[in-house]
Amino acid sequence: MTVDATSQLDPEKIKIIVATDCGSTTTKAIMIEEVDGVYRQTYRGEAPTTVEEPFADVTVGVVNSVTELQELSGRRLVTDEGTILRRDDVDDPDGCDIYISTSSAGGGLQMMVAGVVREMTAASAKRAALGAGAIVMDVIAANDRRRPHEQIQRIRELRPDMVLLSGGTDGGNTTQVIQLAELVAPAKPRPRFGSAYELPIIFAGNTEARPEIERVFADQDDATGGFDLSLVENLRPTLEQENLGPARDRIHDVFLEHVMAHAPGYDKLIDWTNAPIMPTPGAVGDILQTIARTQGINAVGVDIGGATTDVFSVFDGTFNRTVSANLGMSYSISNVCAEAGMDDVLRWVHLDMDERELRNRVKNKMIRPTTIPQSAEALVFEQAVAREALRLAYQQHKEFATTLKGVQQQRTVGDVFSQDVGGSTIVDGMKLDLLVASGGVLSHAPRMHQTAMMLIDAFEPEGFTTLAKDSIFMMPHLGVLSSVHERAAMEVFERDCLVLLGTCVAAKGEGKPGKSCFKYSMRGDHSVEGSIAWGDVVLLELGPGQTAEMEVSPVRGVDLGNGPGKSVTRTVKGGTVGVVLDGRGRPLRLPEDHAERRHAVADAIAALDLYPEMPNHPPTTAPREAASTDA
Repeated sequence: MTVDATSQLDPEKIKIIVATDCGSTTTKAIMIEEVDGVYRQTYRGEAPTTVEEPFADVTVGVVNSVTELQELSGRRLVTDEGTILRRDDVDDPDGCDIYISTSSAGGGLQMMVAGVVREMTAASAKRAALGAGAIVMDVIAANDRRRPHEQIQRIRELRPDMVLLSGGTDGGNTTQVIQLAELVAPAKPRPRFGSAYELPIIFAGNTEARPEIERVFADQDDATGGFDLSLVENLRPTLEQENLGPARDRIHDVFLEHVMAHAPGYDKLIDWTNAPIMPTPGAVGDILQTIARTQGINAVGVDIGGATTDVFSVFDGTFNRTVSANLGMSYSISNVCAEAGMDDVLRWVHLDMDERELRNRVKNKMIRPTTIPQSAEALVFEQAVAREALRLAYQQHKEFATTLKGVQQQRTVGDVFSQDVGGSTIVDGMKLDLLVASGGVLSHAPRMHQTAMMLIDAFEPEGFTTLAKDSIFMMPHLGVLSSVHERAAMEVFERDCLVLLGTCVAAKGEGKPGKSCFKYSMRGDHSVEGSIAWGDVVLLELGPGQTAEMEVSPVRGVDLGNGPGKSVTRTVKGGTVGVVLDGRGRPLRLPEDHAERRHAVADAIAALDLYPEMPNHPPTTAPREAASTDA
């Protein structure tokens, strides 16, 4: 039985925390301690994940990673029996106060979702599943253009950990959602870990349909397998309302009770932890939501891996997560190049690199997916691909993170020219306050200036945006910690997890290269003033821990946060990079002419000195004439 930390310990008595994240290949452990009244991350260890044969016991990797913490800290953390040691008293020199964990080992949480209308209840079901940290294997809907026999075949092929079923508003018609259940139940989908347990079905649809839903799934229980049906509140109780919380909570519960309990060694790990184990992406989403809520900001986080790219966002309190399953930097690199097109990848390359050479680099990466760039040219290529992977993933996220579709609106004469309709994206680059990067190509770039520029080029932030990266991918640990001790999670996040890169100040609008874009004046730990021309990128010095007041005055038609042509004054944060002033316009459009485009990209690279070690590093262009004051 999992120990409930909140009932066992006063948060004020939690001084030493051990947290692990059991990934697909590596289990990462960190120690958090209260130092001079403030919680800090002090030690880190890692070991290979052992969920597969020959060990087939995830706790072996957990103990190995925590043993490294023990060796580094000099504090005994593992008992003679091979479990995590807790201490009984705050003066005890050995043990920790609580142990918590997240997991994506064994493929993480895999779900199938179904809804009556793909754009409405099915979309809400998908949002609930993704927000809980799941990989959505497929979305079944009455209008998904597949014939019933094709849908049944697909359901039988999938081996989900659980199914989320939704449809209908409360008190409305029950026929369609019952028909959907009658499609899923006879297909008899089986769980991923075999028939050792009944497949969990979570029904979050029209409450009027519950008796019939129970009958449909009960009728299919027989010797070949059955279902474990859970009933939760409707995801869409009305067309105008989305209620994802109860379904997400039940997904987490089922994840622990069924999925984790049947995965190799997780039954022991569940007994060890002081808080429920969370899927790694769900924990990342939780910490991002905690940050946005406590600081009153809008935030976007991205985690780019070898096979997938996860994007998380919180805008005006609404959380969304998307998984771009075929956009990654190793196993999925060919998909990125195919979807973006070779021309779009090459537009970020300022060197002589033709399409044939690019294709060869892609093939080499596919053959040896775990290799890292061994030359400056290979690094430029990989970071060009990363820009496109991030851009495509963010584009997919914006298309998914929308206002509710199907909402009935009463329009008046005054609404005739309004462009706000159901289904429009809630992701707004001008409202974005914090952009956080994680994943190998971003977190481990040789220079943090490269990380900052990849974020700026791919996400195209507008106005004032703080840029940061997750130092050692600590966000999953802090996400599960926030459910037990929010203050500790936030203090570690701000002091040890986030590495502030600086601030991007970007102009929204379009203009002619060389013409004036905006003037700036920065006063504080570093003071400077000047002007930016269209097409320019300028880096201002402002180091970690430093702040300054910046006033920007755009020309007519340019928006920096207060509307076209209006001045803006904001406090900007410094970082390892500084303050980047981007006058290339939004949306970002590079010149169509090949020579001009290459010249513009080389200018931006030189402005931030991205590749100083490169022998053929492009020189900065000759200074332009004084920027014109024409609007």
